Amino acid sequence: MKKIRNEEIDILFEAILSLKDIDECRRFFDDLCTRKEINDMTQRLTVAQMLFNDEKYVDITSKTGVSSATISRVVKCLDDEDSGYVNVLKKIGK
Repeated sequence: MKKIRNEEIDILFEAILSLKDIDECRRFFDDLCTRKEINDMTQRLTVAQMLFNDEKYVDITSKTGVSSATISRVVKCLDDEDSGYVNVLKKIGK
């Protein structure tokens, strides 16, 4: 598994961890990211959630409009024993 590690990235992650609620997250990400970047991240998390809940590729594509390449990328992440998606989905109960 590739690790994302450097001082600047750690500062970004510390900033995210400092956010107290959804409103703070919304304001920060609205400043930090474009609408497309936020939508892309949201879409990938939605796909991860659907895969985690055993939905089929064809159903995910029809419901979300994502490509099979995006679904495959998310599947690879979910299959990683140290998956960030799985960790987050378990925490948020999805």
